[in-house]
Amino acid sequence: MNAWPTVILITTLAVISPGADFAMVTRTSLMKSRRAGLLVALGIGCGVLVHVTYTLLGLGVLLQRLPWLFTALKWAGAAYLVWLGMVLWREAGATATQPEQAAQATPSEPVHSRTAHSGPKAFAFFRLGFLTNALNPKTALFILSLFTQVVGPTSAMPTQLAYGLFIATAHVVWFALVACFFSAPALQPKVQAIRPWVDRSLGCVLLGLGMLLIGVNAPQML
Repeated sequence: MNAWPTVILITTLAVISPGADFAMVTRTSLMKSRRAGLLVALGIGCGVLVHVTYTLLGLGVLLQRLPWLFTALKWAGAAYLVWLGMVLWREAGATATQPEQAAQATPSEPVHSRTAHSGPKAFAFFRLGFLTNALNPKTALFILSLFTQVVGPTSAMPTQLAYGLFIATAHVVWFALVACFFSAPALQPKVQAIRPWVDRSLGCVLLGLGMLLIGVNAPQML
């Protein structure tokens, strides 16, 4: 029980720190809908559970003892972020050449809310959040450090499971709040008017994060 205050504090600071998760929830909530943003948040929480699961199973030790394995995870995460950034840039260009799309939406069904209703598209938003977090080496480092330095292997398994569920829940709650804020109806008309620039800005953020990971990994491959 003594570790709970530390776990809560560290988790809170880690969750609210800006990163790829924040960028994807923000962009989805602004450009699509609140429901889409919430699905991304749920996917992020499930992605956290992936890191928690392999840590509790002892597989996290392999990442610590086999640097090449963790480097492979970082390369995969970097490639995914770069790909997402390029997708946003491409979508920004397509949106800029089709300004009439917004005018075609009916008052009862805005453009940004149409894509969150069908089953396959709903799963795509969940998958986006899941992959963004599951391939995020920042989350992997956070979980590994927390469970090895704060929780410790001597903690009972039910206690460790409780910590893992709390961390995942904290991610879902925080990013659900982010989704609700950025999907506020008052923001939507203004955001849709500058949608290409928002996509380009967030695309640059994701590209920057991916290139940063590549820059960190490159010296290890030499």
